[in-house]
Amino acid sequence: MDEKRNFTLLTDFYELTMMQGYFREKADDIVVFDAFYRKNPSGSGYAIACGLEQVIDYIKNLSFSYEDVDYLRSLNMFDEEFLNYLAGFHFTGDIYAIPEGSVVFPYEPLVKVVAPIMEAQLVETALLNIVNHQSLIATKASRVCYAAKGDGIMEFGLRRAQGPDAGTFGARAAVIGGCVGTSNVICGKQFGVPVLGTHAHSWIMSFPDEYTAFKRYAELYPDACTLLVDTYDTLKSGVPNAIRVFDEMKAEGKMPTRYGIRLDSGDLAYLSKKARKMLDAAGYPDAVIAASSDLDEYLINSLKNQGAAITSWGVGTNLITSADNPSFGGVYKLAAIKKPEDEEFTAKIKISENPAKITNPGNKTVFRLYNKETGKIKADLITLSDETYNEAADLEIFDQMATWKRSTLPGGSYEIREMLVPVFLKGQCVYQNPSTMEIREYCQKELNTLWDETRRLVNPQEVFVDLSKPLYDLKQKLLNSRH
Repeated sequence: MDEKRNFTLLTDFYELTMMQGYFREKADDIVVFDAFYRKNPSGSGYAIACGLEQVIDYIKNLSFSYEDVDYLRSLNMFDEEFLNYLAGFHFTGDIYAIPEGSVVFPYEPLVKVVAPIMEAQLVETALLNIVNHQSLIATKASRVCYAAKGDGIMEFGLRRAQGPDAGTFGARAAVIGGCVGTSNVICGKQFGVPVLGTHAHSWIMSFPDEYTAFKRYAELYPDACTLLVDTYDTLKSGVPNAIRVFDEMKAEGKMPTRYGIRLDSGDLAYLSKKARKMLDAAGYPDAVIAASSDLDEYLINSLKNQGAAITSWGVGTNLITSADNPSFGGVYKLAAIKKPEDEEFTAKIKISENPAKITNPGNKTVFRLYNKETGKIKADLITLSDETYNEAADLEIFDQMATWKRSTLPGGSYEIREMLVPVFLKGQCVYQNPSTMEIREYCQKELNTLWDETRRLVNPQEVFVDLSKPLYDLKQKLLNSRH
């Protein structure tokens, strides 16, 4: 995010009206809010946490300009005392988050805000907007890349994204989720990710014939020559003309290091297999066959199962919009309050007739439990923030939904890692965000801690998110006190 952009008013109006209410009540409580989600997107067995870098930029730039205050004054909803408070506003609280690129699961806090109640209320909307969007696209990208079984996925969706920011930050998230690069040039500039692309049908059509168009393109880009072969007739014209150009380049001693063809329409399985035979017969077994055309993880998986001879994929609309699941569904819920005269937080719980909407109370953290032998994730454990653990001791954990379910992990059989890390303390950023490509590398390692059963595209195995005994007991106590 450009640090000159200020998103302080990127908020829902009711956040400001509630802030004024707290201001008039002289509410100076310190509160804990958890940002989490309830359901994995796209039928996935996991999600990818993403967007923290933009959350950091947002918090750093959080201040009301004179123009902002004047605009709010013009709404005739806010008194001068409150507007004067906004004019001097800055964030003074603490924020903890699960690092970008981490695999995450429902109900665990991705971000925890511990701050004066007015500050914690204000940041809700923008925080959710940023994290929901990028986590959604990163998750979708990881599924598409998994379906490709090691082939390169290029993110090609800018022109179909829901606006410039969705296209740019979505491309960033897609690279974190596993894409090898993006067609989005401004994303490449801002986040240091590879920019990729070939040419459009209009390039072919602007020349007298297909061969001439290919020849000119090859002369321009001899070290990155991928020719789009489906403008007129893929097998009768496109592939033969591409081979003719490759033959001429070889004869001139100018054979490119990276070259091949791209298919953008038709029966991709059939055409790619036929094209592969033609390229191999002509002496070009290392020519890449790339494909685009409304791809997603399911179509790529189907094409792979059909033996399609495609090793590079350009995925656009269905990735950048997460077309089958266009929203992430993250929420932001109050979990604890501390009055000025109190030393400890008082846990708060939201109760609903829908068990999935009952919140986990208290000031919490998240631990990840790994199988010591395999390094794979065994479960995630939500605990109260002051709990400590000894890996040599037996560990009893409790299912947060099916409360009769509980498990005991034998001491020495598991490894434990705290997932929430401090990002802001007393309003100051204490976290150094890695580069986008470093986050991508970390994300690949994180994905490898999942069992294949959890990564499969259809009906994945659930990773359990359990509660510690102290948190389980607290939740039951609060639930019972309401009856």
